[in-house]
Amino acid sequence: MDVMDGWEWDDTLFSGTAAYYRRGRLPYAPRLADVLAEVLRLDGRGRLIDVGCGPGTLALSLAHMFHEVVGVDPDRGMIDEAGRGAAEAGVAGKARWVRIRAEDLPADLGSFTVATFAQSFHWMDRDLVAATVRGMLRPGGALVHVSDLKTEIRSVDGLPYPAVPYAAIDELVRRYLGPVRRAARGVLPQGTPGGEAAVLARAGFSGPRRVVVPGGQALERTPDDVVAGVFSMSFSAPHLFGTRRDAFEADLRGLLGAASPADRFSERQPSTEVFVWGRDSAPL
Repeated sequence: MDVMDGWEWDDTLFSGTAAYYRRGRLPYAPRLADVLAEVLRLDGRGRLIDVGCGPGTLALSLAHMFHEVVGVDPDRGMIDEAGRGAAEAGVAGKARWVRIRAEDLPADLGSFTVATFAQSFHWMDRDLVAATVRGMLRPGGALVHVSDLKTEIRSVDGLPYPAVPYAAIDELVRRYLGPVRRAARGVLPQGTPGGEAAVLARAGFSGPRRVVVPGGQALERTPDDVVAGVFSMSFSAPHLFGTRRDAFEADLRGLLGAASPADRFSERQPSTEVFVWGRDSAPL
């Protein structure tokens, strides 16, 4: 397993975070679905598998472009939230949610036109999962790696409210949970791994084709939104605070109140970075 030396996955990694995702996480760039439809030539047919689907954020935004979508995730709360989201979006009849680890694929799920990984690949045994997923893709299929564009600077200059005080929030989390990043029952001194390109090339994928979907739209965030964002993260999941959870939230809300007496924050929507990898050697 290439994930992190000395760290092993366990099922508390995202325990308790699912209910906070939709409110707390910043959305992907608005035109992401349209761009993927163009790049992948989606026509409403085919099957999508979203690996590490969380509460279905990406899969549900793409559901109208496929005959069927399948989301897999090891966290029961995420699978439950995805099911609720599919019902609300009116796509429950074409969506299936399966509670398994990516390492347990293919799990008799069949073959797919597209496989997506939305900020989930780094938690997996990447070499194993990449090879397995390539075998699940139909000829001409694609693996799509989606994430926020990490390199951009998102200033709130010209917006009506202060920026979310992320540095102060991170310091508060460290005060409660210690200086080393938490991850389930373990810690991640070096963070999560990168180098996805080498992993996917080893698995036999071709490419990638890189596409950046611009963000930059002005967002207004409440303290409740920001608190939800903190509790949606694996490294500050609610269960990690134990009996100090309420005290942490009280301190967090106090910090936010001091940062913005108007109880509002401004933020800019991140751009979304997409890497499209081909199952075959044909050009993308």
